[in-house]
Amino acid sequence: MSFQGQNLGKCGEDRAVLELTRRGYAILERRYRTRYGEIDIVADDGGTIVFVEVKARMTREFGTAAEAVTPAKQRKIAAMAVDYLARKRLTCCPCRFDVVAIAFDVP
Repeated sequence: MSFQGQNLGKCGEDRAVLELTRRGYAILERRYRTRYGEIDIVADDGGTIVFVEVKARMTREFGTAAEAVTPAKQRKIAAMAVDYLARKRLTCCPCRFDVVAIAFDVP
């Protein structure tokens, strides 16, 4: 990924954290690494563990941000979530998967 892409991703994650915090979520982890990849944000929403994938875009040339979360990416996120829950010994916690899609100056 290019520096511009990394910077865009970080800006998107920062905005997502601000909004999630504003809505009362407790941020547990940012950029949590597993052997399957990286979870952008792990948060607690009233006792539910939320695995958040953040997608930010500057253009719609390659589709919307939400469209970037393909079925293969969804499977990968699920594997990362199972790994996270096992490592943290949170096997009986409710959890869900959210996508935060951010469009920066997209006409």
